[in-house]
Amino acid sequence: MECVVGSPWCAHPVGSSYLNSRLIPALCRKAGVPLEDARGAITSHRARSTIATQLYNAKEPLSLTELQAWLGHRSPEATRHYAKISPTKLAKSYEEAGYFARNIRAVEVLIDQDAVRNGIPPDEPWKLYDLGHGYCSYDFFDQCPHRMACAKCSFYLPKASSRAQRLEGKSNLLRLRQEIPLNDDELRAVNEGIEAHEALVSKLADIAAPDKSSGKNS
Repeated sequence: MECVVGSPWCAHPVGSSYLNSRLIPALCRKAGVPLEDARGAITSHRARSTIATQLYNAKEPLSLTELQAWLGHRSPEATRHYAKISPTKLAKSYEEAGYFARNIRAVEVLIDQDAVRNGIPPDEPWKLYDLGHGYCSYDFFDQCPHRMACAKCSFYLPKASSRAQRLEGKSNLLRLRQEIPLNDDELRAVNEGIEAHEALVSKLADIAAPDKSSGKNS
């Protein structure tokens, strides 16, 4: 509102009773906005709360201390009433916390393009999961419970083997990355070392490993 120079009301705050009973209803009527919604009457307090919430959820948000100073509150407890986190910001913060991403590991996958184009020959691997120390040629490695204990599996190719080196020398290999979700036992084996890995292997003792001769689990 413009202040008329010399007016006795210049630089004086407008009372909340005038705002709520006169000015806001007039503005609502002019804008075609109802005077009430599901939360109740449209008031100056509602507008103050909305702006404070937007400032708290902005791309570069005000901190709780800054918001308290902006609102003129004496106590941070009063400010917390206004500092409501929007569902969008909550979802973004939850995603950035990386809770679910913690058990995802990316594995490099080598695809033999010639084998795919010309027909996959029997007993010849066409998809290789790079495990660092060797390759797994099992098509369903991402579903295999033994993927953390591959050394004894018939689908396992040590990198030092002549067969693995021959495959690595192919010029037509397509290198991709695949995200593999780890279960809690596998995650412990990755993060905690040899003891957790040995505990995982012992759990797998009674679970059949993939059988290369039949192309499925034995």
